[in-house]
Formats: sequence, C-alpha cells, structure tokens
Amino acid sequence: MTGLPPDPAGKAPRRRPLAAIRRRLLFGAGLVFLVAGVAGLFLPLVPGTVFLIVAAACFTRSSPRFETWLLDHPRLGPPVRRWRANGSIPRPAKAFAVSSLALSWIVLLLTSAPDAVKTGLLPFFLAVAAYIVTRPEGA
Repeated sequence: MTGLPPDPAGKAPRRRPLAAIRRRLLFGAGLVFLVAGVAGLFLPLVPGTVFLIVAAACFTRSSPRFETWLLDHPRLGPPVRRWRANGSIPRPAKAFAVSSLALSWIVLLLTSAPDAVKTGLLPFFLAVAAYIVTRPEGA
C-alpha cells in the first residue's frame, strides 16, 4: 500500500504532482551539484567534495539509481562514502579548506566591502573553520 489516494475509477493510486515536481527539482539540483563537484576536481579553490556530498543528498531523495552510481564511482564515491560513514575529512582537505577560508578573509579585507560586512563575516568564517577542524580525519 502506498498511502496515496486511489484513482476515481478505482485503479492504481495516483502520484501526487507536488512530490513529482519536488523529485524533479532535487534531481536537477543534484545534477548541478554533481557538475560543480567534478569541476572542483580540476579547478583550484572550488570545493569539489562538498558539492558531491550535496549531490548525493539530492539523489537520495530523487534518484536512487544516480545515488548508487555516484557512491560506486571509483573517483567520486570514496569521499562521499567516508562523509556518510563518520563525517570524516582527510587532513589535507582540512588544511586546504582552512587555508582557503583564511585567504578568502584576507581578500575580503582588501576589498572595498563595508566594514560591517567584513566584521559580520568573521564569525561565520571562524565557525566554518572550527567545524572543519573538529571533524574526524579520514584516510
């Protein structure tokens, strides 16, 4: 039993249109994040693994087939599987992420952004860095 209302003619249950739209939107977002994650493997300063983790989350809710493909992929799957297993981030990735945050902060300081923006973003940068550093380290 699917829990969906039956068709007025007593046939198979109808799918809810909003659920189908939600699945399609999540699938599209998953594809966008997958492309961004693959680009992150080749482009410096683009966090590929984060996008792959988000893509997998989108596929979990929209396409189990694509989720399985991503998790089983020899190059893209291991960091996503490690994250799902225990939230681990390899030490080199931690160092890169925290260094990128520091560099972003320095670049922000050199811009003409309002001081309120610079000051307001500092706690965010520090919180993200603290979160990254406190994750378990994976191989």
